[in-house]
Amino acid sequence: MLLRINDWLDDSIVDGPGLRLTVFCQGCPHACPGCHNPATHDPQGGRLIEIEELAEAARRNPLLAGVTLSGGEPFAQAAACAALARAIRDMGKTVWTYSGYTYEELLRRQDAAALLEASDVLVDGPFILARRSLELKFRGSDNQRIIDLAKSRAAGRAVLWQDPWDDGFPEPAAFRR
Repeated sequence: MLLRINDWLDDSIVDGPGLRLTVFCQGCPHACPGCHNPATHDPQGGRLIEIEELAEAARRNPLLAGVTLSGGEPFAQAAACAALARAIRDMGKTVWTYSGYTYEELLRRQDAAALLEASDVLVDGPFILARRSLELKFRGSDNQRIIDLAKSRAAGRAVLWQDPWDDGFPEPAAFRR
């Protein structure tokens, strides 16, 4: 199965906990002002890649905690992203998915169900430049939520992800996004 991507990083530490392979999906209907990755907006840009090539890149690195699907908008290619996410989860790694849609909006979309099911965490909501903060971990603006999808499915509502490293002390500046 093919996925249209802009690029990927083998070793990100800002797109979820631990060392992560981050895939920048190509195409985004949101085009948020101030987006950190505007090159991903054009749905015809980037390049096509077999999801197995991305899965193999993740498989080769035993230090990876998981894979992050970023944007562009992963839900614009939900079926291919879900297939990749399942392959990553089958390796015992976690999947974080970023979306400009809210969790509640995605629940109303049939095409989003498989990717939501295959993801561990969803960072939801559009980036809002006026609400941008460099103090936030794993997100760009304070309207965005980090949602634990397994707990959310069990509760029937969005349940925020709890960082196991959050001990109430301020995090070192080097770990801030």
